[in-house]
Amino acid sequence: MTSRRLFLAQVPAGLLGTAAAAGAGAQTPPAVPASTPPGAPPTFGNAPAVGPEVSPGTFAEAEKLMRVNLTEAERAQAAASWRNTMPAMLDRRAGPRRLAIPESAVPALQWNPALGRGGLGPASNRFVRSPAAAVPLPASEADIAFAPVTQLSRWIESRALTSERLTRIYLARIERLDPKIRAIITLTADQALAQARQADQEIAAGRYRGPLHGVPFGVKDLLDTAGIPTTYGAEPFRHRVPGRDAVVVQRLRAAGAVLLAKLSLGALALNDIWFGGQTMNPWLPEEGASGSSAGPGAATAAGLVAFSIGSETGGSIVSPAMRCGVTGLRPTFGRVPRTGAMTLCWSLDKLGPMTRSVEDAMLVLQAISGPDAGDVASVPSRLKFDARAPVKGLKIGYVPAWMNEPPAIDVDRQALEMARSLGMVPTPIRLPDWPYDGLNLILFAEAAAAFEELVLSHGVDQLKVQWADAWPNIFRQSRFLSAVDYVQADRLRRMVAQEMARVFDEVDLLLVPSLRDEMLTISNQTGHPSLTLRTGFTRVAQARSDWAPDPARPLPQFSPPRRVPHGVTLIGRLFDEGTLAQAGLALERAAGVAGERPPGF
Repeated sequence: MTSRRLFLAQVPAGLLGTAAAAGAGAQTPPAVPASTPPGAPPTFGNAPAVGPEVSPGTFAEAEKLMRVNLTEAERAQAAASWRNTMPAMLDRRAGPRRLAIPESAVPALQWNPALGRGGLGPASNRFVRSPAAAVPLPASEADIAFAPVTQLSRWIESRALTSERLTRIYLARIERLDPKIRAIITLTADQALAQARQADQEIAAGRYRGPLHGVPFGVKDLLDTAGIPTTYGAEPFRHRVPGRDAVVVQRLRAAGAVLLAKLSLGALALNDIWFGGQTMNPWLPEEGASGSSAGPGAATAAGLVAFSIGSETGGSIVSPAMRCGVTGLRPTFGRVPRTGAMTLCWSLDKLGPMTRSVEDAMLVLQAISGPDAGDVASVPSRLKFDARAPVKGLKIGYVPAWMNEPPAIDVDRQALEMARSLGMVPTPIRLPDWPYDGLNLILFAEAAAAFEELVLSHGVDQLKVQWADAWPNIFRQSRFLSAVDYVQADRLRRMVAQEMARVFDEVDLLLVPSLRDEMLTISNQTGHPSLTLRTGFTRVAQARSDWAPDPARPLPQFSPPRRVPHGVTLIGRLFDEGTLAQAGLALERAAGVAGERPPGF
């Protein structure tokens, strides 16, 4: 090594100033001395030259990607010193000391949505279900299949319905109806029937575990299941069989729930196309179910499972819940551990329930909440929910402009008026006009890092979808995102979180159009919980898609327009899912549309 002072003294002056000749080629810095005086510190810029030659023209082209402008002298200087300065930054991947980073290694920097605020969420746990009603078991198996978990659990507890019978009802529906929507990747029929019989035996013996005991469910196929394939919906992983259950699966099994199926997701958690095809919307089978929790959304809407577990990084619970007309609960970041789940983004991924009612979602959340040592981002939290609690006086914030422009429609505006009629207090709020889309740099960079080896080995080339807006291309492009811009996006993220903290000092919750892009980005990046629920219906003249428009792939047109569900999204304070559900339950009851089923299912 040489001292920084000595190194700089040896570099030609033309490379350090602005006097380099225009268009000068890259120059190699002189060799450093074999020894240095005692006490000389290590320096930048004097490593052995490695890697391919670069020229000022290389930087001129790269500037177009980064949207920066260097002078000709600056390009010449950068080109001359690049091979001595920067290759060490890439040594882990392309140098003599290559290091494979195991999947279990998470980034050292962790997102903490609390921003140093202590005491977030309720001070104690409290969970009060809606009162048991004397509802007789229907004669129709379809009526049984579509019943909410709140009711199924009462029938199972009273032994009016056995878990085995309910499981067989869902298995028969899957055999008959899943070919229409392709929501299931792996069916676990034999194991499910065995679990159901065990549940019936335990209940008969007086060992009732709680409201999920004996209730069949499905999980998005990015949650590990011991001895059962977990494919991520992607060709390179279709034969992957983990040795242990994800923690969420463990907790649902411990609650006595019956694992019925691994449900589809868009490959590597993007949109709704997987290696078996596209998962379709039961309400409108000519269009995709939306993603990436496509299978959980479609299977729950079609009455193929009693409830399901989805995941969200940037809209993957909200969007399919909206399109398929189910309830989607995205918990606060850190409430539900992701141990044993596929990583897309360490600081953004969340697991949550997709159900046919608001209270169902809370029953599931209660079972899966709590930290686990395998997920360093998971934290202790409390859950307070009372299905009988009043909503009068709750301040429900909204952005006035958002309610009067697309994607908002009359159903969104009616939901806000419905909240007012229930005694909630609609309160206008404001958010700064900032470039929120820039936060997606964090999503793209983390996702590209999570699947770096798959990209560099060209395993990603096996994915069915290779369109410009699919992961393969985005992962490749993300290698050219700037590390400086990543840090700046992270700083913006903190600013946005501080703004959300200010908003929630003014209101108790927010009501937003479900697919409002700014709030999807903001709330996922800040980690706030959301609840999406059906509050009405609308009509569409064209199938909707998660994919960028492409004239080569025209979408089906409908004349007359087709009737589909529509709903709003509530955003809550950090770790305050109970207030979200309290308001959501009131809206659900007032709207009176949650029980309507997709035609043909």
